[in-house]
Amino acid sequence: MTSFFRDAQAFEALAEIAIPQLLEGRGAGDTVRVWVPGCATGEEVYSIAMLLREQMDGRRPTPRVQIFATDIDDGALAVARAARYPLAMLDGVSEERRERFFIQDGSSYVLTKEVRDFCIFSPHSVVRDPPFSRIDLVSCRNLLIYFGMEIQNQAIPTFHYALRPDGYLFLGTSENVSQFDELFLPVEKKHRIFRRRADVSPQIRVPLSVSSLKVGQPGGLTPSRPALGGAALRHVVDNHMLERFTPPHVLVTRDGDVVYYSGRTGKYLEAAPGVPTRQLFALARKGLSLDLRSVFREAVESGRTVTREGVVVEGEDGRVQLISLTVEPLTGQPQDEHMYLVIFEDEGPLAAREEALARAESMHDGTAAQIEKELRETRERLQSMIEEYETALEELKSSNEELVSVNEELQSSNEELEASKEELVSLNEELQTVNMELSGKIDALDRSNSDLRNLFESTSVATVFLDRNLVIRSFTPAMDSIFHIRAIDRGRPITELVSRLELHGLEHDIETVFKTNQPRERHVSGRDGLAHFLVRLAPYRNGDRQIDGVVIAFVDVTDMVHAEDRQNVLIGELQHRTRNLLAVIQSIAEQTLTAGQKLETFTSRLAALGRLQGLIGEADGNLINPSDIVRLEFGALCVADGERVKISGPVVPLGFRNIQIIALVLHELATNALKYGALKEEQARLDVRWRVEAGTARPALLVFEWVESGVRARPDSGRTGFGRQLIEKALKFTLQARTELTFTADGISCHIEIPLPAAGLPGGDASNATPSQQSRTR
Repeated sequence: MTSFFRDAQAFEALAEIAIPQLLEGRGAGDTVRVWVPGCATGEEVYSIAMLLREQMDGRRPTPRVQIFATDIDDGALAVARAARYPLAMLDGVSEERRERFFIQDGSSYVLTKEVRDFCIFSPHSVVRDPPFSRIDLVSCRNLLIYFGMEIQNQAIPTFHYALRPDGYLFLGTSENVSQFDELFLPVEKKHRIFRRRADVSPQIRVPLSVSSLKVGQPGGLTPSRPALGGAALRHVVDNHMLERFTPPHVLVTRDGDVVYYSGRTGKYLEAAPGVPTRQLFALARKGLSLDLRSVFREAVESGRTVTREGVVVEGEDGRVQLISLTVEPLTGQPQDEHMYLVIFEDEGPLAAREEALARAESMHDGTAAQIEKELRETRERLQSMIEEYETALEELKSSNEELVSVNEELQSSNEELEASKEELVSLNEELQTVNMELSGKIDALDRSNSDLRNLFESTSVATVFLDRNLVIRSFTPAMDSIFHIRAIDRGRPITELVSRLELHGLEHDIETVFKTNQPRERHVSGRDGLAHFLVRLAPYRNGDRQIDGVVIAFVDVTDMVHAEDRQNVLIGELQHRTRNLLAVIQSIAEQTLTAGQKLETFTSRLAALGRLQGLIGEADGNLINPSDIVRLEFGALCVADGERVKISGPVVPLGFRNIQIIALVLHELATNALKYGALKEEQARLDVRWRVEAGTARPALLVFEWVESGVRARPDSGRTGFGRQLIEKALKFTLQARTELTFTADGISCHIEIPLPAAGLPGGDASNATPSQQSRTR
């Protein structure tokens, strides 16, 4: 009587109380062992297997499970191994479990492999065979009720021995361990769930030890015999007389199997060659078998005592013994257990064959009645042999049919083995293919890991990968410049590390990325204010495109910030230069056009400014050599440095913020010399030179000399134009210069002293001048 989840409430209690304890703390290297004795057709076994499978879901790691299901019925075990049940037997299985653990195959349902793999079925007797050991759960439901009290007293201590300390015993609702309270503690009395007590051992009820003997006391091996009473003494005497005067005999069953031997039967019976047997007729000595078979058959059929005298038994020394053979039914036995006593009585001593035959003949009177009796006995023997032969023939036919059937089964098994071999070959090929694919994937994975490792080592972008708990998964080597991070910090929260940047609000930004699923960027700076980084936070997506963390990248934008600052400075400087240049052009226009000069004069002055701007664009850094300005201006006027024109002076870097005025001064001097002075006449000479005069109490001076000589026409000192105003007034107010313009008989000379800090340093700019000075310059 069994079914799936029989007593459903008891199985629910088992699933809630015992099974979670069996799986608690077990890892992948541990094994949960369950024993189900008396498993019948397996419903109870698979019910426990399904409960274990359900409890293992969601546990990582999961232990191995072994359920040993045993029974003494091979047919029931075959049904259990097949795991195939009709729909009617699944009433106790819920619809959810039926869909998960069963596969429909025609009109029946087969349990899935994930449940069957837990179960091992084998024949085993709880009473006769040794028990299992190290078991976590013994489920023996509704088996003990079929045992008597004696076997129950043996089985329950056996279960205690099989269980681990604190293992569980699961019994049926009609069973209990009340007589063994010292071995088990009740966990759920109503549903018969007990726990093994580890501090006690079952009491062995059969003595297993022998009283110890002291060395040197051999007499102890022979126990002292107590004095015999009257009844005991009579029993000893009776046994002695029976052994001495009772003829040899054996007790056999109706089928001829010997169940008891008396003493001195070796003269008539001997062990047959081959497999040991208890068959009386196979044990009979030579000459006795036919008579013994005939007499025994007659006694069985008639139900009375049959005696035959003068039976010849050959001895081992070649002599024969005449015996009287008697077969007598044993009375006082049940009708289905007929027993027969076979008695062997000697008729005289051993004699030679001829003498024994003569003695046997003398015992008969030689009459026709005796001859007819012997003929009748011979016929009976022949008839018995014929019947035995026919019986043996039928048995041989039956055996032959069985052999044919076994041969067919073997052929079928051979065909199944051949098919299994082909399947194994096919499976092996598939496994080789899968192995090759896995090898290819492993190689690809190794290459990907190598590429990723090289990418991490070669990139200059500091990147860190975090999970949802802000625990570090991986990072690039460049992260060492952001956090004090090492390889052993994998698995630690990033919030535990000290950053070299001002990362206030980083956790809030990460939480925003998780909520919005969108990247986020912000600018941060170092604690010293010198380094600048762009922090980009993006969601980390796993293989299923689900957000499983965040990726934080730190891009160094320090150079970009500095370049932007420099760009802003340059833009401001460009705007300032443009304003200065426009002011200069406005001044040139006012001075030129107001004086009524020609347009080409104005154009030439603008061209000089243009040349100067080209020189400024090609300048190295923020400095311009005066020699470059002079040669550029002379080159525009097609005047070469030679005998007529001499240019000399050291390299004196000048700041180009106020260089426009100096260039315009040179332009005015050069154009006047070309029109009226030394550059117009071939015999005239021009000397352009400059030097630096260092002073202690005053700043260093750039002394510029322009000297013309050899001019035939005396210069007109009364003329006052743009160039003279530029020299005498603009230089003084703009560059705090001291100028002296001298008119001689053969030319003019110009002496200019410019303080170098005002013109040679970057700070020497018109931007430092007052607005009144700038207006006077114009």
